[in-house]
Amino acid sequence: MIAPRRFLPSIPSLLALEAVDRLGSASAAAEELSLTQSAISRQLKSMEEQLGIELIQRTQMRLQLTPAAKEYVQVARKSLHQLAQASLKLRANPTGGSLNLSILPAFGMHWLAPRLQDFARRHPEVTVNLNTRLRPFDFETEHFDAAIHFGRRDWHGVNYLPIMRENVVPVCAPEILPKNPEQIDWLMNAPLLHLETRPDAWEQWFAAQGLVASGLGGMLFDQFSTMGQATIHGLGVALLPSYLVEDDLKTGRLVPAWKGPGVSLGDFFLVWPQSRVASEPLKSFCSWLQGQVDQIS
Repeated sequence: MIAPRRFLPSIPSLLALEAVDRLGSASAAAEELSLTQSAISRQLKSMEEQLGIELIQRTQMRLQLTPAAKEYVQVARKSLHQLAQASLKLRANPTGGSLNLSILPAFGMHWLAPRLQDFARRHPEVTVNLNTRLRPFDFETEHFDAAIHFGRRDWHGVNYLPIMRENVVPVCAPEILPKNPEQIDWLMNAPLLHLETRPDAWEQWFAAQGLVASGLGGMLFDQFSTMGQATIHGLGVALLPSYLVEDDLKTGRLVPAWKGPGVSLGDFFLVWPQSRVASEPLKSFCSWLQGQVDQIS
């Protein structure tokens, strides 16, 4: 049994309380929920009577929740969000077995997506839903079951499944390359392109070459895809993952800006929260992904 039923308010009452807290008035809450103002007031009064405490401080200007109700509504809002997400999952896959996966756009599109057909063939009972997140988030407030993470083991409270190490190489359009590119110094004065989520990538790359570089300016991008296109069109030199530039190097749209070996700035992991029991779809995905990793090892 979850809890005594007398302590479980109705969903309409919770929705009314959440809306009043967020919007500050019964009229605004009524408009959002397509109810009358009196209906909102009845829902709030019903909840107060059920719980036996005052939830609303009524002033001339607006309705405000009591301090205790403020704390309560934060839990209610999170629960309503989780229930809504569960309903969406149920509707998307009525037979059960969906997996909500957060991906990084470049890795998801170029490495994971081409392999997902194999997973779908092996596990037709699982529906994989993909959504993009560029940075770590709180699994307790997001609807994801797992996520693709790049970097190091710095995402707290999660389990890790290593996928692969990423090597980045400096590339540019042919017209950017100087006639004598054997000296690495030319890169320090070249227009360098940067990624928001890896602001010190060039400094790390130069350090791997035994050079100290700081204060390197240049254009800033939020995704590899746009930075890659800017590189192709001659806007500068970029550090791009080797798996992203293979085709462009073969066709000559890009050329190596330096002949040295690739440098690793981090690894890709599948991560999922330690606070939850892994679902069967997640277990199936982890097992399949481990098989993919073993093939490229």
